[in-house]
Amino acid sequence: MATRSRRGSDRSPGQTSAAARTPAPGRNAAALGPLTGRWLLIGKDGRLTAYARAGDGVLRWTETAPGGPGWTGPDLLPADGLTDLAVGQGPDGYAHFAGRRRTGSGDAATVTYHHAVQYQSGRPMGPWHSLGTLYQRAGMSHRGGPPAVAVDARGTPHLFVRNAGRGVHVRRQDGRGDWQPWEDLRGSKAFEGITADSTADGRIWLTAPGEKGLSRWTQNTPGGPVERAEDVPYAAQDGSARTLETSPGRVTHFWHAADGSGVFACREGAGVLALGGGPGTGAVAAVRALVDGYDCTVLAHRGVNGRTALAAYPTEHEAAGLWWTEIGEEGPGSPALALDARGLLVIACVSARGELLVSRQKDNSGLSLGRWQRL
Repeated sequence: MATRSRRGSDRSPGQTSAAARTPAPGRNAAALGPLTGRWLLIGKDGRLTAYARAGDGVLRWTETAPGGPGWTGPDLLPADGLTDLAVGQGPDGYAHFAGRRRTGSGDAATVTYHHAVQYQSGRPMGPWHSLGTLYQRAGMSHRGGPPAVAVDARGTPHLFVRNAGRGVHVRRQDGRGDWQPWEDLRGSKAFEGITADSTADGRIWLTAPGEKGLSRWTQNTPGGPVERAEDVPYAAQDGSARTLETSPGRVTHFWHAADGSGVFACREGAGVLALGGGPGTGAVAAVRALVDGYDCTVLAHRGVNGRTALAAYPTEHEAAGLWWTEIGEEGPGSPALALDARGLLVIACVSARGELLVSRQKDNSGLSLGRWQRL
């Protein structure tokens, strides 16, 4: 599938009709794993949508009504030739996707980046727009890392990648929808698995595990520039970081320790906190939910055995302790956590057979989960 720039170049004939962009049923397609980022999102209409990778695009499942329990899908959203697919969402509820395309091999390869938007739950994804290469020099264009995407308070998408110097570059849209040039955010010795999140007021946080520890960038004001924040001198596993707003304007960062000693957290004024959980892989999922009437932080991660481990504790009161419980079955990739339209916790993961598995909190009197739906 060809991609095109915002000005309409290189558009394939198949993109000229609305019917060509209608999602195709993907019932025989197996998910290869979830997208990077928060891949279980709630739209403006209150319906949850889950996104996963397939061999030739994005698989999507959508609630039939706010709060479920029914789902439609999987629908196949074409993304031919794109890898390292990531998703992000801003306060406007739009789902923004980023992907990387590699052509050629070795030092002669060219890596380009691409962006698309889904504006409404269950509706077709818009066309993929090419954002070109990270560098103008042909000999360096293959050295850009996988993308991460986040959306700020103004609905502006930001696409982040690790650069050739192992720092971070960002490219963002302006108020007219035109993409600005790549900007070097500096940094050094970062791993490829960077993670971007945004707070309720739309301030972006970027975290990058690396040899020096956890590097961080943030928008100090909604819609403002992305600037360096204080680093956390702790060795985090590549691609494991997640940021959660745990009180107004204050965030807590979660990650897997690089030495396999469990999940750790940090926030301003609290330092680094050990949360247990044993060794794991992939990103730590985090969300706030009511449990027995209390504001709790719920965490989930994929253990080394492939199963999901789940825990909860009163938000910002880690000293109360937390206990990890394995649930579900083995599968690839990180689990996802979200709240549905009724404010109940929903956990999703991809099974080893490429199905979407979903379980829902029975009510807010506890963290009791219902039976798994296999979709």
